[in-house]
Amino acid sequence: MKLKATLIGFSAILMWSLLALFTAASGKMPPFQLSAICFLIGSLPGLAVLVAKPERLALLKQPAKVWITGIAGLFGYHFLYFTALRNAPAVEAGLIAYLWPLLIVVGSALLPGERLRWYHIAGALAGLVGTILIVARNGVAFDGAYLIGYGAAFLCAFTWSGYSLITRRFEAVSTDVVTGFCLATSILSFVCHLALETTVWPATTFEWLAVAGLGLLPVGAAFYAWDFGVKNGDIQLLGVSSYAAPVLSTLILILFGFAEPSWRIALACLFVTGGAVLAAQDLILRKDAAATQPAE
Repeated sequence: MKLKATLIGFSAILMWSLLALFTAASGKMPPFQLSAICFLIGSLPGLAVLVAKPERLALLKQPAKVWITGIAGLFGYHFLYFTALRNAPAVEAGLIAYLWPLLIVVGSALLPGERLRWYHIAGALAGLVGTILIVARNGVAFDGAYLIGYGAAFLCAFTWSGYSLITRRFEAVSTDVVTGFCLATSILSFVCHLALETTVWPATTFEWLAVAGLGLLPVGAAFYAWDFGVKNGDIQLLGVSSYAAPVLSTLILILFGFAEPSWRIALACLFVTGGAVLAAQDLILRKDAAATQPAE
């Protein structure tokens, strides 16, 4: 069960790797408007399940702390990320925000039944190095003039890692509640859009398809998969494996002609893959131990 849940959680990382491609293809829609539409689309599969199986509506009756955690995680992360990008250069803001996998790995030591080993931290650091090679390929220059943006990016990293770790404590809560999280995030993003942005609609059918792809996968199904994965899978391995998203995203952009291959990308792949293998020692050792046990 743990391996299956970890693989389901990893499918979220695979879907997040499509985020850059779909966003690049979606046109010039402002971020909060895009977020509002995509999270609305992302809630539709969950709503369809609830309509088909009305008895599952009872699963949405959860304590306030569950709803606060979920909405703060999904909407809070995106609000802070967009704020960071508005107030700091994208490279530096992105690197700071992408500390969340490392924070998940380190923070997992506080969870019941979890033990933090040296190879978890080493794997996470290797993944971080791989991410730096990808994101900061043109250099990094932190400037005190962008402190507000950097601060928002740090809060962004702590928000998503905190959401993921706290969600682990709600393992008895059905993943159906993610439908409500997505709906609430869509509404709040729409409010932010009205207050802060000018509406821009996709200009072509292709752009609309990209928006639909965003809502169905990286801003939809990925959150359901991540919820199930962090609740039931190996959260430390999922944390380290999350560093695969920017590498896979870059490879996909290369495949579709949005980026050029380079030695940095190859080296980043080695760091991220090596880090994931390091962090997977628990699963590997557990499998080896099971294989060597005598049959009864």
